[in-house]
Amino acid sequence: MLTPIHIIGILLTVGLLLAASILSGRKVKDAKSFTTGGKAGSWMVCGAILGTLVGGQSTIGTAQLAFSFGVSAWWFTIGAALGAAALAVVYAKPLRNSGCTTLLEIVSREYGRRAETVGSLLFLIGIFISIMSQVLSSSAMVTSLFHLPLTWAAVISAVLIMLFVLFGGIRSAGAGGIIKLLLLYITSIAAGAMVWYLGGGFKGIMGSIESVYNNPVVADLNGITDIETIHHHYGNMVARGPLKDIGGCLSLMLGVVTTQTYAQGIWSAATTRKARRGALYCAFLIPLIGAACTLVGMYMRGHYVTTSELAALQAAGQSLPEGIGVIEGSLQTFPTFVLNHLPSWIGGIALGAMLINILGCGSGLALGAATILVRDVIQNLINLRKQSSKATTDSQFSIFNFQFSILTQTRLSIVAILCLAVVVALSVRGTFINDLGFLSLGLRAVALLFPLSFALFLPGRFSGRYIIAAMIAGTAAMLLAKAFALPADPVYYGLALSALIILLGTRRQ
Repeated sequence: MLTPIHIIGILLTVGLLLAASILSGRKVKDAKSFTTGGKAGSWMVCGAILGTLVGGQSTIGTAQLAFSFGVSAWWFTIGAALGAAALAVVYAKPLRNSGCTTLLEIVSREYGRRAETVGSLLFLIGIFISIMSQVLSSSAMVTSLFHLPLTWAAVISAVLIMLFVLFGGIRSAGAGGIIKLLLLYITSIAAGAMVWYLGGGFKGIMGSIESVYNNPVVADLNGITDIETIHHHYGNMVARGPLKDIGGCLSLMLGVVTTQTYAQGIWSAATTRKARRGALYCAFLIPLIGAACTLVGMYMRGHYVTTSELAALQAAGQSLPEGIGVIEGSLQTFPTFVLNHLPSWIGGIALGAMLINILGCGSGLALGAATILVRDVIQNLINLRKQSSKATTDSQFSIFNFQFSILTQTRLSIVAILCLAVVVALSVRGTFINDLGFLSLGLRAVALLFPLSFALFLPGRFSGRYIIAAMIAGTAAMLLAKAFALPADPVYYGLALSALIILLGTRRQ
């Protein structure tokens, strides 16, 4: 139950991060400082990456998945950590040495403007899907806490995301990320310790899950047939199948490497050494949050049933077992635990941290999408216009004689992207948030991994035409595999076809 102490904690936590964003935003004087910073230390880099990488998927989504599949839910944050490590060890130095400000600039320099434009459009699809998932996550939080209609909750969420990033860019994401880092770890450790204490350790948590599934109605509804099935569901790291779970981890890892937002964290560092340290800090810290949220999800499975399970029990003439609570659905797992099982003052901080964790991730993704839209799409159109008219004007964009600088274009793009995300998110409100997240990161990886990596490490080896064909065909293959529910994770199909096409276009040396 939401108490006044919870509300005070939420408001204070959200206000703290907003204040940090606005104060740090005063240092923004031009477009370069807005998008890439340039003087950040290791912890600021860590905050910038962590502030966008640990979103609704890592907290609410992990607990939700653990409610149904146990420890295999940990793969999401493991994949994110591996991606941050790869960014630090493999990509940090060549990215900073490239002299570019977006990943697609690197692709353009090697394979031409057409490859950049195609990559921009495909990449924006993936980021936009992820922004939608953050809007849905924050909307679910606002709805469950304040009982507002989903439409109003989505609008409020989008406005908060705009406030987080509009006046601070990467600086607000970094400063906010550091504050969120502290709050998340205080509350995650508290939640994990509370679960371990209340559940009696891992063995006790598994025992409570077994007791819930001892009821044949609940067991049949979830396809649980015996004790062995329970342990396969909840104690197995590949409960959904090795290809599925490891494929999801692969999508996360490669998606982090190929996402503009995380590259901007690397570019914002004062030195390459600080960039690497910041990314490695993230690689170490992220799985700890995932472990805590996984334990929360498993504990809640052993002590709660969903409303659909309750309806099935009542239809069978049974009442709710003693000591068992009810949640509307698995998506409410983490917020319900915080409200019902943590002390109110810790719970208020936890709810505020979870909310700004989602909003911070959405703001970072919106910033990355807007940067690509402005620099890789709008600026290309301006350059084409200048070439056709032989003009000598600068990179400003004009509508009805109003001139818009790159900084203004970026901020207006953020507003437009978030408004569109609200509309689309409300139209697909029944979609699983986890599915949106995996699809988003996988699409980014399929579209950009090979073109980016080959441009950085094997320049001059591959044909630009084949690179473009691989981008389009790989993305189409992944979407078709998802639509037709083919075996294994869709990312395998996209990467395989993309690699095959690129290899066919290998240039003889």
